[in-house]
Amino acid sequence: MAFELTSTAFQANATIPKKHTCDGEDLSPPLSWSDPPKGTQNLALIMDDPDAPPGTWVHWVLYDLPADLRSLAERLPKTESLPNGAKQGLCWGVDAFNKVGYYGPCPPPGKPHRYFFKLYALDKKLDLPPKATKAALLKVMQGHILTQAELVGLYRR
Repeated sequence: MAFELTSTAFQANATIPKKHTCDGEDLSPPLSWSDPPKGTQNLALIMDDPDAPPGTWVHWVLYDLPADLRSLAERLPKTESLPNGAKQGLCWGVDAFNKVGYYGPCPPPGKPHRYFFKLYALDKKLDLPPKATKAALLKVMQGHILTQAELVGLYRR
């Protein structure tokens, strides 16, 4: 069975509800996934928007998720560390990042933007402190990704 990422808040390639955006409460959406492959030691999640005018905008960086975890509840706190041991990285930008936690879609008016939620199954626990950037996470994941699942949501203003 393929590694699959889903949400009860929106279907793949459908509109992300307003409550998960800057136009609403900006709550992280509930996410769930199927069993990762054998040998998975850790999970990491990146949410970004490749359609942002200045370049790919990073909305969420989450890592050190326990391998036995199968879901994330709605409304995760915007804190460096979560009760399950996961850490949240810096986000909300293209090359300058200053926020921790989930910050949802907030595109300029116009065509819909695509928001990619990418979940990675890793063969090792990462050695990153809280507040790591997407670039730092991608670097330490290199050579340790067993598989990846992806969910794309859309939003326009």
